[in-house]
Amino acid sequence: MKLSVIIPVINEEKNLKELLLLFPKDINSGLLEVIVVDGGSTDRSKEVVEKAGFRFLESPIRGRASQMNLGAKVAKGDVLYFVHADVRILPTFMNEIRACLEEGFPVGCFAYDFDSTMKLLKVNAWFTQFNGLLSGGGDQTLFIRMDVFWELGGFDETYCLMEDFELVRRIKKKYNFKVIQKRILVSARKYEKNSWFRVQVANLIVFGLFFLNHPPSKLKVLYSRLLK
Repeated sequence: MKLSVIIPVINEEKNLKELLLLFPKDINSGLLEVIVVDGGSTDRSKEVVEKAGFRFLESPIRGRASQMNLGAKVAKGDVLYFVHADVRILPTFMNEIRACLEEGFPVGCFAYDFDSTMKLLKVNAWFTQFNGLLSGGGDQTLFIRMDVFWELGGFDETYCLMEDFELVRRIKKKYNFKVIQKRILVSARKYEKNSWFRVQVANLIVFGLFFLNHPPSKLKVLYSRLLK
């Protein structure tokens, strides 16, 4: 297995400094590559990535779906692993993904905990262990065989929000999906900027409209109004 890690970013200098330290220092074995795809950062993201020795791409289109598709187009691995900059992966992530593939699952994600002691977030995190209607969001870090990704057409770039759930919805119609129970760590910054209740209400509204096939552009505008 050769794994291509794709990280879409916009002004994630601080998080990149921490995340990139978690990848093996020597990736010259050909088993791993890390590609950071930028959507127009004005901070020092490029300098951080290049100093760490990883590949930095500038996307002509701003948006996670477009950025991740661009990363997949240049990737050389046979498995893609999409990671958000504010997530902290497991040291054993390659072994976990390889074991999952060997079990016959061509696609999956990880359960997670939040980097917060807030009790209500522990409840949210508990649900991420299940393969349900709302599993497979970007915070759970999605891995998928390259051939399966392109067979499905990659991310739908008309989705400026919920692009991860839209892809997973298509995946589950055709392939077995696995949630790895070993937990990664996810930032609680969205909850800290707003509140647990406010984020829950926003998610409930947007998810409901998503499953009713509401236009993605309108979902994005609504979500931006509901949260800081």
